[in-house]
Amino acid sequence: MTIQVEICVDTADGLSAAIRGGADRIELCSALALGGLTPSPGLMRIAAKTGVPTYAMIRPREGDFVFTPGELDQMRRDIDAARSAGLAGVVLGASEPRGKLDAEALFRLRSHAGGLGATLHRAFDLVPDPNDALETAISLGFERILTSGGSKRALDGLAALRALVARAGDRLSIMPGSGVRPENAAAILAETGAREIHASCRTGRQTVAPEAVALGFASDSLRDVTAAESVAELIRTVRMFENPSA
Repeated sequence: MTIQVEICVDTADGLSAAIRGGADRIELCSALALGGLTPSPGLMRIAAKTGVPTYAMIRPREGDFVFTPGELDQMRRDIDAARSAGLAGVVLGASEPRGKLDAEALFRLRSHAGGLGATLHRAFDLVPDPNDALETAISLGFERILTSGGSKRALDGLAALRALVARAGDRLSIMPGSGVRPENAAAILAETGAREIHASCRTGRQTVAPEAVALGFASDSLRDVTAAESVAELIRTVRMFENPSA
């Protein structure tokens, strides 16, 4: 089985760079600096025309994943937008106040997303019992879980990731993410046995007008952007890992 490389992007230019670099799948967001929020309908429609399977992040705001009824209603409408745009799937997550997955909210969101693929995002990394959360995700029909193994970076959560991959078996895919780069992707795959991997490859730098920074429209004079070269390097690394004799 070919290892799937998912690239997370938050702009039309980032989307183009990920595709030029050879991404197998796209996670589409806005505001990656905030961990990723729901992308605009316009960006969804651009992504749908690329022919590369694209999953839209459904997250209405920054912060935690404990959502109010109004926010959940907004998320359902954003799922509708992803479906209307023609995207392949959505990326969902919802928590109870102490970090346990909010199974009721996720059931409602997952049901509303019927016919679309679904990834459970890193709300999973907040759960007190990963094994229980894994079984919940499987019962709700998620295809995969994006996780760092409960650590800040996937490299720091290798043991937990390996255990999740083993427990999930072929019932659901565990996709390591957070801090994944071309230079560490092979080690993460080798140590965990994962068959998918997630990265943003934001190694490019884009200059921001100083006037925009001065007025508070940006926090820095440079912003990180997805680089096609980094995506291509990550793809090469993964393919060499698959076929070391090639």
